[in-house]
Amino acid sequence: MRLTIVCILAGLLGMGATPSNPTFGFSAEVSLAIHDIQGAGHRSPHAGQPVTATGIVIAKSSNGFWIQDPEPDSDPATSEGLFVFGTAAAGLVTVGDLVHVSGTVTEFRPGGSTSANLTTTELASPVLAVESHGNTLPAPTIIGTGGRIPPTTVIEDDASGSVETSGAFDPATDGIDFYESLEGMLVQINNAVAVGPRNSFGEIPVLVDDGAGASVRTPRGGIVIRPADFNPERIILDDALAVTPLAKVGDHFSTVIGVMDYSFGNFKLLVTSTPTLTDGDLTRETTRVPADYEIAAGTYNVENLAPTSGVAFARHADIIVNHLRSPDLLAIEEIQDNSGPTNDGVTDASVTWSMLIQAIQAAGGPLYQYRQIDPLNNQDGGVPGGNIRTGFLFRTDRGLEFIDRPGGDATTPATVVSSPSGPQLSISPGRVDPGNTAWSSPEGVRKPLVGEFRARGKKLFVIANHWKSKTQDNPLFGRFQPPVRGTEAQRNAEAQAVRDFVSEILALDPNANVIVLGDLNDFQFSDTLATLKGSGDLELHALIETLEESERYTYVFDGNSQVLDHILFSDNLFTHFQFEYDVVHVNSEFPDQASDHEPQVVRLDLRGRPSPKP
Repeated sequence: MRLTIVCILAGLLGMGATPSNPTFGFSAEVSLAIHDIQGAGHRSPHAGQPVTATGIVIAKSSNGFWIQDPEPDSDPATSEGLFVFGTAAAGLVTVGDLVHVSGTVTEFRPGGSTSANLTTTELASPVLAVESHGNTLPAPTIIGTGGRIPPTTVIEDDASGSVETSGAFDPATDGIDFYESLEGMLVQINNAVAVGPRNSFGEIPVLVDDGAGASVRTPRGGIVIRPADFNPERIILDDALAVTPLAKVGDHFSTVIGVMDYSFGNFKLLVTSTPTLTDGDLTRETTRVPADYEIAAGTYNVENLAPTSGVAFARHADIIVNHLRSPDLLAIEEIQDNSGPTNDGVTDASVTWSMLIQAIQAAGGPLYQYRQIDPLNNQDGGVPGGNIRTGFLFRTDRGLEFIDRPGGDATTPATVVSSPSGPQLSISPGRVDPGNTAWSSPEGVRKPLVGEFRARGKKLFVIANHWKSKTQDNPLFGRFQPPVRGTEAQRNAEAQAVRDFVSEILALDPNANVIVLGDLNDFQFSDTLATLKGSGDLELHALIETLEESERYTYVFDGNSQVLDHILFSDNLFTHFQFEYDVVHVNSEFPDQASDHEPQVVRLDLRGRPSPKP
């Protein structure tokens, strides 16, 4: 027991003021060191208890401040930092103050008590006394060379359910425990390199030590995910306390200091001053122009393109014309209707398509045509009222033609029928099994669009897709481990529906030329893709797998370069025709994105030269 001078904040708050000379009183409190309050785990062993802690103020926010013990223990599993929650209390302290704080230990969970987020340990309802000013701040803990080395493979490997109640606490091996052991502390990272762009929340994912010891890096400076490696070595810089610069992948920072915090699915380093950026000189890619004997096909998610999207049309047109080199065929995802996000019952998107086609011509591109089917109002997901859909954008001046067969609408399924020339579609364009329960969800899901094309005398069946999003899945650094990926079951069902349709085509002609492409919202190593690909003579081949492992990405999320968008070939196309496949990196690595997805294109030589499998 000891006597501690305290500021009676309750009285001050009742007066509605924060006086410069607060009234002091005395109370007897049991003191605990910060590392004892934090404990070696994801929740404090003293949650719900009144305690007193002593520490130096290391940073302030609008609703509280962080303190750190200047005399740490020798256990790296226990954090020496703690957040003190209270707007009025924050106004009474300055960075460098040595303070005694009494309050109740609480565990704050961003998003509410039922969310999948971890909690942060805090002192709530604080009563404090400032003992001295101008103290030297505790030395920041270095992550990386010369300090603590973060795990590079495992996020959590022994929990079952909530990490707060199961599994060993292993900061040396488990990324989720490593960062928890630094919660609320000053942290320093050196020679950081950005592996994702600064996003709209002011966050920049980085690797320490220029990525030394990190997992598979991309040729452009990012880091790719693998089946058992989601890169726990990533650290996210956050602008809650100081501005973060407008970084892109490959940009560098010499020294970054901040406070380790957690919010909305990730541990984040709240930088205490703006880091100095060194430009990594990353530029946008451009693919080559297809040869006269090639047909170029691709896929591109244009991210909620609507007539109200303004300069987005010119930006997408620039990408299509100058970076994709005006391919013959593009599957386009996320075209909104003519009224955009206005929820007025409109489903027609002819204005949106026309504006995109005109923008392409204005950028120096060819005249494109389009085919699509209007969805039922608010039945295909996305922004309510936007009625996003997939469609085909194609040019006919280089030997490609669309085979139109009337009858397609939102609810009528396209079927595969036999004809003297082999399998053909009953309607073109048409929807793939739109009544299948695979597309059923409260918010709706996009139905695949199938079209029949003829390219230089050869029939092509093309299926454009935009499957269920991952946004409802648990975060990688959430409390439930392994993360619950609740959306996978629906994507698996979607994959099976498309797989069944492809099998109907191949049952009539095993040598049919089928292309399945679009935003499948799942990884190349997922069960979803395994279902879609199938096996044996009817196998579909994912072209992303023809690239080196380090180049397999179409999207960057929280610094993880990953594959969500795909092009797959039927066996005949994959085996008997020469092709060249390219993911064109123009968006996801840059803060000024036209879309959050990368487009991709494959140039297909239909003259029939053999293409050896990789």
